[in-house]
Amino acid sequence: MYIKNANQLFNLDKNMTFGIDPAYHGLVADLGSMDRQKRLDALIILKHLLDRGEISGPTQTEDTNNHVHTWYSFSPYSPAMAVWMAKMSALCTVGIVDHDSVGGADEFVQAGRIMHIATTVGAEIRANFTGTPMEGRTINNPDEPSVGYIAVHGIPESRTEFLDRTLLADIRHNRNVRTAVETWNARSLLPEKDLRPDFWNEVIDYSMYCMGCKEAAKNRNYMSGSVTERHLLFAIAKRMVKKYGRGENLISFLEETLHIPLSGKAKKILLDTDYPHYEYDVINILKGDFIPKIYHPSFGDREIPPDAPPVDEVLSAIRSSGSIPSYCYLGDVGESPTGDKKARKFEDGYLNELFPFLKDAGFEAIAYMPSRNTPKQLARVMDLCERYELIQISGEDINQPRQSFVCEKLREPAFSHLSDSTWALVGHEAAAGRDPEDGITSLKTKKAFPDLRKRIAHFKAIGLSSMEQA
Repeated sequence: MYIKNANQLFNLDKNMTFGIDPAYHGLVADLGSMDRQKRLDALIILKHLLDRGEISGPTQTEDTNNHVHTWYSFSPYSPAMAVWMAKMSALCTVGIVDHDSVGGADEFVQAGRIMHIATTVGAEIRANFTGTPMEGRTINNPDEPSVGYIAVHGIPESRTEFLDRTLLADIRHNRNVRTAVETWNARSLLPEKDLRPDFWNEVIDYSMYCMGCKEAAKNRNYMSGSVTERHLLFAIAKRMVKKYGRGENLISFLEETLHIPLSGKAKKILLDTDYPHYEYDVINILKGDFIPKIYHPSFGDREIPPDAPPVDEVLSAIRSSGSIPSYCYLGDVGESPTGDKKARKFEDGYLNELFPFLKDAGFEAIAYMPSRNTPKQLARVMDLCERYELIQISGEDINQPRQSFVCEKLREPAFSHLSDSTWALVGHEAAAGRDPEDGITSLKTKKAFPDLRKRIAHFKAIGLSSMEQA
């Protein structure tokens, strides 16, 4: 299986069990099993216990989240565990969005059906904007100019494999080569030999790429997970913690040997030595310092194939799959909620150029996260979405255990439309799964519902109806 020890990326803790009777903790732990069927079987039993009242579940709210990562990119959560977390957080819908992968989609959808919670399926991709008005600009990606993140939302269940074969599998394959180079770059920053990981014999083992099959990993592997810079940093963090332990010794090494400045807040987190996901906290420290030093370009190197395809090719593949191409708005960053991004300027200085370009290029939606932006930023983005008739999609980017699945900001009346669009995604996946021409972005649908608000309302009704019939 993909990693040698299932507890290296997943640990059972009180936050995940939600205070349930200790007799049932083993079932929750099984949601992190390497056996997919065991995960789903555990979820079936947990749902049965919830229905019988033997486990106290929360009262369902209207809360939604469309942007949860699983261990098919980088996260402590299996697809089944992500659905459990969503259900026990009282969400009414939850969406999977893994980097360059839909490998966890089938399990995620099945888990949603078991727990009777609506699901949406997506993926997150980097694209090359060279040759467009965005060329040379820092877009929504802090690592590389001309490269921007695109969210694929509303992937119909019947089209995940098509999207994987036509787009995502090649991206993952090419990204492995680049991440292997970055692993070598990182080794040069580490003073001791026993802190230096190997990509093909270690880093990849922390991913769901080929489930640890090294020979297959050197070729294209369909419906697998991706390997990201976070897996590399996780390997380094594991080695650091093994060598220096948790707490003061590790803090001294980071500050005095690696010369990484630590804020008071960062030190306090690293002194929480009992935290079961301690390595995730170390990753946040390393990310801001290491990534700029080790990053290798996503395109432009003749020796390494690009893992950020041209944006027009990406949009074409997304449309062909019956999915919704969405631009991920980041906006100028002040203090990052997860501590992994530094204050920096992004798109806000040229939004009036960006939105007409996005519309003309074929984007259908803007994805944004209300908790990450100021009221002024959000008001401006929402106004531009209305002006250019772009669907507004929201979700909190969940990839770390300290994050809550609930975005309380979404409960404000100003963001009620984001719940409507979430249910429209559910409806779109149901309709487009039967026939892509029945999807929310098809020409047929736009002709029938030229007004975007009415279109969203129509697909919201389909989404709600699909859950009533489930």
